[in-house]
Amino acid sequence: MKNLIKNGKIGLVLLCIAVISACSSNTTASDTSSAAATAITTTQNGTTSNVQLASIKLADLVTFDEEDSTTEWSADNSTAIALNGTSVVVDGSGATAKDGSVTITAAGTYVLSGTLSEGQVVVDVQDEGTVRLVLNGAELHDSNSAPIYIKEADKTIITLQEGTENSVTDGPTYVFADDSTDEPSAAIFSKSDLTINGTGKLTVTANYNDGISSKDDLKIMSGTIEVQAADDGIVGKDLVAVQDGKLTINAGGDGIKSTNDEDTSKGFIAIAAGTFDITAVNDGIQAETSVVIDGGTYTLVTGGGHVNADVKMGDQGPGGMGMGGNKNPESSAVTTTTETTETTATTETESTSTKGLKAGGDITVNGGSFTIDSADDAVHSNSNVSITAGDFKVTAGDDGIHADALLAIIGGTIDITKSYEGIEGGNITIAGGEIHVVASDDGVNVSGGNDETSTTGTQTQDQFTSSGSNMLTISGGYLTVDSTGDGLDSNGSITMTGGTVIANGPTNSGNGTLDYDGTFVMSGGFLVAAGSSGMAQAPGEESSQFSVSMTFTETQQAGTMVHLEDSEGNNILTFAPSKTYQTVVINSPDLQEGGSYTLYTGGTSTGSEASGLYTDGEYAGGTKVVAFDISSSVTYLNESGVTTGGNTMGGPGGGGGGRGTRPEGGAGQGTMPDGEGGSPM
Repeated sequence: MKNLIKNGKIGLVLLCIAVISACSSNTTASDTSSAAATAITTTQNGTTSNVQLASIKLADLVTFDEEDSTTEWSADNSTAIALNGTSVVVDGSGATAKDGSVTITAAGTYVLSGTLSEGQVVVDVQDEGTVRLVLNGAELHDSNSAPIYIKEADKTIITLQEGTENSVTDGPTYVFADDSTDEPSAAIFSKSDLTINGTGKLTVTANYNDGISSKDDLKIMSGTIEVQAADDGIVGKDLVAVQDGKLTINAGGDGIKSTNDEDTSKGFIAIAAGTFDITAVNDGIQAETSVVIDGGTYTLVTGGGHVNADVKMGDQGPGGMGMGGNKNPESSAVTTTTETTETTATTETESTSTKGLKAGGDITVNGGSFTIDSADDAVHSNSNVSITAGDFKVTAGDDGIHADALLAIIGGTIDITKSYEGIEGGNITIAGGEIHVVASDDGVNVSGGNDETSTTGTQTQDQFTSSGSNMLTISGGYLTVDSTGDGLDSNGSITMTGGTVIANGPTNSGNGTLDYDGTFVMSGGFLVAAGSSGMAQAPGEESSQFSVSMTFTETQQAGTMVHLEDSEGNNILTFAPSKTYQTVVINSPDLQEGGSYTLYTGGTSTGSEASGLYTDGEYAGGTKVVAFDISSSVTYLNESGVTTGGNTMGGPGGGGGGRGTRPEGGAGQGTMPDGEGGSPM
């Protein structure tokens, strides 16, 4: 690899931390000197600090040489290789033909045309220099090895000639020189740097193993490339970098992957643009270290899609457990326990990783359009995830977006229509963007500890431990949550200084729309959360912005409006929850200490509706439920008015949040009604 990684590091490219005492990274100023930065506030290991998310892009990581883009050639300065069935004719220097195959031994340009029904193109160049293979209407087939085998070269460029269609096909078994080697292992296999450019088309049918593989760097500049592979589609050991192109991949393993796990500055994937249609039995795009995406259009289907996901206990509805944690990037150990009257037997099996975008290090998305249907997580990092822009449409069998460490959303549009847990991270910061989450367990889950997946019968369940120091930080953006488990769940604390949050669900009393272990301090933004009452919480009394928590005696039907107005008749809230509910929590900058307010239910509104929230227009026809004054940061209500009887609620799920007045016998008492199951996590 030659001077492809700028500033020498990639494992720390996501976060350029300006002030954070708990950070253990050794990032230097040079690591992010060329990257613009976005300042946000976040928390790691219980320490709240201002940080900067470095806007790392492909250009900060990869240098494309001039020759990577060069596609011109001339007959006078090249060697012609004519493929004639089982024979090869070479016109020029640097290559020799024998027994239906051709061996290239010198740097230069070689133009291949015709059909080779049984044979191989071998590049074996000991001297420095670039070998250019121009596929000018070439069809290559070898039934027992790689049709294109770059055995030795300083660098090889495959140019797809404009207006041509080219194909490379291997057989289901390879014959190796001896038992000590398993190379080549792909239909196009390179032991050195490989670049593909041009505007022609290349179809690769890899019946043995991988489609296109480089043991060094693999760069794709342009072209139409279709890969059908028994295992992985496109592999670059040190890196895969894509500037543009149209890639269609159907893989029995991973779609695109980079595999170097010995050097933290390598093993990454960087994509500037292009169109990607990937169907993979395993992961769609997977990097051993980091993934950086600037743009492009992506359609990813992994593991057969979300319909093939393992059944999670949280998918069963009432009693589901709202939990989160860290997941193994390659596979997860599934523990199967069989109980008998005498013994309990436990066996370990390995499940296949079927994620959409996956990285052992950071994932940075600066743009692009993503349609992901994954049997496992749609986006998964064993480190940090940063989304500064882009359009995501996600259906996931497990998490929509997962980060073991910090998950930061700064912009873009994210629509998660199916997931187990929608957005999950060790710490989560939402500073912008438009986000919609539907989850069969927790909508947004901040968690810590180790991931242990247990299986009982046909159901699996993620089990996690809480560190108690994790943080959900919301400073901007627009977030809606529809959850069967907890809506916003922090195994730590929550802070909100801006943005809009609309949460619907759960409907079972084993979970809460808001669930935190520490504190919930709200000083800005707008929040409405409607759901069950058994584990209900509100922002805490430390908040400088005021909250109202209303608990109804009876469950209200989905679509039944809740309307809150001040003494002058000004609208504070008109909201139609999408699910049945018994508790509604409202926090708005329009709520003021000493103000008088009236809450109504039912009725209609002529206003504009978005996610159940009505703005402008006129409200009419509702039933007055309660009138009240605000005298504290959290006002708890039932049909009789402001309630008395405080509750500190310590322990998991209680969180000590909102130690104001609670409805007697109502929400937030830290107990569940008889017959209710589940966990308050």
